[in-house]
Amino acid sequence: MAAERAYRYGRFDDGPDPLAPPFDLSEALDGIADDVMAGYAPEQALREYLRRGGRGRAGLDDLAGRVHRRRQDLLRRHSLGGTLDEVRKLLDRAVLQERGQLARDVGLDDTDRTFRELQLNDLPDSTAAAVTSLANYDWQSADARATFEHIRDLLGREQLDARFAGMKRALESATDDDRTAITEMLRDLGELLDKHSRGDDTDDDFARFMAEHGDQFPERPQSIDELIDTLAKRSAAAARMLRSMTPEQRDELLTLSAQAFGSPELMAQLDRIDAALQSLRPGLDWSGAESFEGDEGLGMGDGTGVLEDLADLDRLAEQLAQASDGSPLSTIDVERLGAQLGGDAAVSARELAAIERALQRSGHLRVGADGDLRLSPAAVRRLGRSLLRAAADRLSQRTGRRDTRLAGSAGEQTGATRTWQFGDVEPWDVGASITNAIVRQAGDVSSAPSPILGPRLGAAGRVRLTVDDIEVRETEARSRAAVALLVDTSFSMAAEGRWVPMKRTALALHHLIETRFRGDDLQLVSFGLYAQRLGIDALTSMAPRHEQGTNLHHGLLLASRFFRAHPGQQPVLLIVTDGEPTAQLLPGGEPWFSYPPDPSTLASTVRELDRVARFGADVTFFRLGDDPGLESFLAAMANRVGGTVVSPDPDDLGAAVVGEFLRARSRRGDTDEH
Repeated sequence: MAAERAYRYGRFDDGPDPLAPPFDLSEALDGIADDVMAGYAPEQALREYLRRGGRGRAGLDDLAGRVHRRRQDLLRRHSLGGTLDEVRKLLDRAVLQERGQLARDVGLDDTDRTFRELQLNDLPDSTAAAVTSLANYDWQSADARATFEHIRDLLGREQLDARFAGMKRALESATDDDRTAITEMLRDLGELLDKHSRGDDTDDDFARFMAEHGDQFPERPQSIDELIDTLAKRSAAAARMLRSMTPEQRDELLTLSAQAFGSPELMAQLDRIDAALQSLRPGLDWSGAESFEGDEGLGMGDGTGVLEDLADLDRLAEQLAQASDGSPLSTIDVERLGAQLGGDAAVSARELAAIERALQRSGHLRVGADGDLRLSPAAVRRLGRSLLRAAADRLSQRTGRRDTRLAGSAGEQTGATRTWQFGDVEPWDVGASITNAIVRQAGDVSSAPSPILGPRLGAAGRVRLTVDDIEVRETEARSRAAVALLVDTSFSMAAEGRWVPMKRTALALHHLIETRFRGDDLQLVSFGLYAQRLGIDALTSMAPRHEQGTNLHHGLLLASRFFRAHPGQQPVLLIVTDGEPTAQLLPGGEPWFSYPPDPSTLASTVRELDRVARFGADVTFFRLGDDPGLESFLAAMANRVGGTVVSPDPDDLGAAVVGEFLRARSRRGDTDEH
């Protein structure tokens, strides 16, 4: 019979909770996309998301704020006079005990009693000087002698605790043998550090030292360098603690240090070790100081620990700042962050780092040829799908019903099938898809035929579909369109809050054409001081431009070239603008700006619109804002070419553009049928 096992259940504390729900990557993508649309570069957008965090997750800014508040709390709460205060209390107790003994001791010579009382009455006000003056005093009270010896013991333990964390408590009831062991450890440590400074030490030297004194180093260093790192960090903090004291406190403590364990030998050994550590680790902060403002006194050991905490907090603040500026979040010391701020801070930092890695590994963010981080095509498609859905919802609210053309492709089924591609919405051909899967699995070398079942179709004889097996039923479009979307990128678009709606509109229309009207061609053209053709990724990541000029003339020129390159396709021209033309392209190719609009600029723009009209383009102007001059100009332009002017609110721009595009195709489709 197998022996019964004993199981113990408790809180899981070895890293992140394995049963915690996974973080929501879509939330991060949505937040990043919003910032990209607002004009941030993708790298900036990622950093902004990491700075502000997500639902139930602290961001880098919050963590940095908590680090700062923790640091301020330590400085406001503590002072560094704890050891001096404790020594003063012990000194006063020893003197009081001695006075009582002198008053009770009837056998004491009067002259001797008077002399002793004078010694006690004439003690200096300085605690250090008083302790020094009583160093050779012949105590009559055994209790007073023990109390005074406790001062020396306290000073020795505090000096050791300032260099070796935990020594004060470990030596609280120390015997002479314990003190001898400490003395030997200090001597051996000094010799080991000296040999290491000369380059004469070996691994065996370190091993022998740890074999003899390792129980006094709970950190369990695995090499001489780890030992030096631990000791130097503590020693540097002790040096900063002394410099953080007031000059009076520092002088008192340095004077008292000679009384540590009743002998100056301890301080001589510690000074030797401090000097060796500083020469081995000169890059640490050995000369800094802090300004403590509180009333909670700290002894030397505890004060050194607080100075270590402050140094840790400074390193964490630097790491968080570097992460905000672009360094990988993996550089943050998560364990130390948790020790200083609590486990929830460590969890948030781990999740932020995991999100950063997942976004890059998932392909939604990628590094471009220039080294900058960019939204990948997959991320652009995802964002376009979301924006198109939002535009469709707003369109249905405006028209009172959802336009069914958003739900599928135009045209009738041809009877032919083709392999599914991302974005296809045509119905699956189930028979062809299953046949593909059967043929693939039957030809798989790993699916050898079974003498009983025949061709093996996977586990339990099931047919397993993959993406490559799927086929969809082809449709034949009634007409193909060449769509030119011209978007105003002048300064006023950004200044009046129309930049993001413009970009959202372009992305929604792009996604509609890419997924629902795959035979159509779309050209995006931006026009500010000059016009340029843009890919959707470039427009998505474009930051607001602070340039004057609305060069619709140049934009129409590029639209004409686009229509000329796509003969036989239905030309659709969509123009989004919030200002009259104030720039034109000169014959030499240079832009020319004039405000108020110059008559020659308006005339050049009208002539280029007439050329576009000769292609038979369906023209729609989307007027943003209430400028009377723009309203009059666009009305005249639309009337000239039989076009339309739509005046949507910025938030309704996407639905308006999508709706007009669908109506333009519908009008041409009806014409083709007749």
